[in-house]
Amino acid sequence: MPDSRNLKPGWKVWRFDQMATNVNVRIHNPSESGMEHYVGLEHLDADSLKIRRWGIPDDVEATKLKFKKGDIIFGRRRAYQRKLGVAEFDGICSAHAMVLQAKPEVVLPEFLPYFMQSDLFMSRAVEISVGSLSPTINWKTMAVQEFALPAMEEQQRIVMAMAAFDECFESCRTLQAHGATLFQSLLDRMWNLFPHRKIGTLIEDGLIAPPQDGNHGEKHPKASDYVPHGVPFVMASDLKAGKVDFENCSKISESLARTLRIGFARSGDVLLSHKGTVGEVARLGELATDYVMLTPQVTYYRVLDQSRLIPDWLYFAFQTPGFKRLLEQYGKQSTRAYVGITTQRELSIPVAEATDQSQTLAELAAVENAVLAAKLRAFSAAEVRQRLLAEALA
Repeated sequence: MPDSRNLKPGWKVWRFDQMATNVNVRIHNPSESGMEHYVGLEHLDADSLKIRRWGIPDDVEATKLKFKKGDIIFGRRRAYQRKLGVAEFDGICSAHAMVLQAKPEVVLPEFLPYFMQSDLFMSRAVEISVGSLSPTINWKTMAVQEFALPAMEEQQRIVMAMAAFDECFESCRTLQAHGATLFQSLLDRMWNLFPHRKIGTLIEDGLIAPPQDGNHGEKHPKASDYVPHGVPFVMASDLKAGKVDFENCSKISESLARTLRIGFARSGDVLLSHKGTVGEVARLGELATDYVMLTPQVTYYRVLDQSRLIPDWLYFAFQTPGFKRLLEQYGKQSTRAYVGITTQRELSIPVAEATDQSQTLAELAAVENAVLAAKLRAFSAAEVRQRLLAEALA
């Protein structure tokens, strides 16, 4: 709890129920609520107060909470996910949220959501959550929590500073969204514009090596074999945003890796997940080790004749909507999503003549890089804003 004796000039300690009203208007039949919007916790983003997604009341059942434009929707369940948004419309929301309204005599309505986004508030929210599987905050417990707040003038200055970062963040997010739409359009054109060839024929024509996964049988490394540093042991979950998450993926010793028979992926290979999580794609750049070891969830593709097929062509072709539909179709033929390497030979991808590949790849790479740059700028803006918010409330 804050010590009132050590507060900055103009600051004062308040209980949370002096700062905000818990609006607990329950809607027992969502489809008859008369509302057009339903906001679940899945619709709230951890990095933004803006609500970008929603459902409709007809999609849900059970009791929900009513909110109005301007209300704060705070995910009281699993508070560590930092789900918080400010409503720009009337609607209903999950009962696993709190609907809050600022008490303007204590806190500016524009300031309260920023305060609740701070590490100071979120740490306390996590601390007072109860339950192990789905820790949840009770209003009675939240109501008596005490926080130090600056005077209204300082609150206003903080709001203005945070709003400037929000504008930058939202501009980057908008650019990212538009870029992602263009990227998908280019992938769709790639699928529709060029003739399709089965992966099996690409192998027969010597363009690519036979694809191979890391099916190690009885020699498959166990969790007890993992080491802090060694050869990356790549699972489907390690393929993220076109790259392998080497920092967080498991590692095995080089001596163990050498005892395995297959699954050695090397720099320049394109990886495709085909088991459990199907359809994630990554390309291997320069490696810190001579090779990485694949699990049975991941297949490597290796181009043999780069004069006729540029490796990046596979990387983008595997992301085309048509290819993903094929993966989904074949993957559903087993209990768990699975497209084995034998089946993969039957899949088709668009393949352009060598002279046409470079232009298409240049366009795709340019848009992919622009989307990534916008994403990084948004992340940086959010990171700086959070740091300045912490300093302002210290």
